[in-house]
Amino acid sequence: MELEQLIKSLSPEVYQNLRTAVELGRWPDGRLVAKEQREYCMQAIIYFENLHNIPETERVGFMQDRCKSEQKKDVEHKGFELKL
Repeated sequence: MELEQLIKSLSPEVYQNLRTAVELGRWPDGRLVAKEQREYCMQAIIYFENLHNIPETERVGFMQDRCKSEQKKDVEHKGFELKL
């Protein structure tokens, strides 16, 4: 089975379980998620979200506020230098 077919066949429940496993670092049965497993799960999650047109605000890693590096640029543009 190809990766795309596998991702297409994931149910929303499996997708949510993958997200939870990545967030908590544990599988539903309590076992730890290995570093390599976490990386594969993140790839599958991102691929699933793109494939199923999940709204940007509901995707993994979405941040409503701008990151601090963007805020720093705004401050520097006003003639001030922000040191963190």
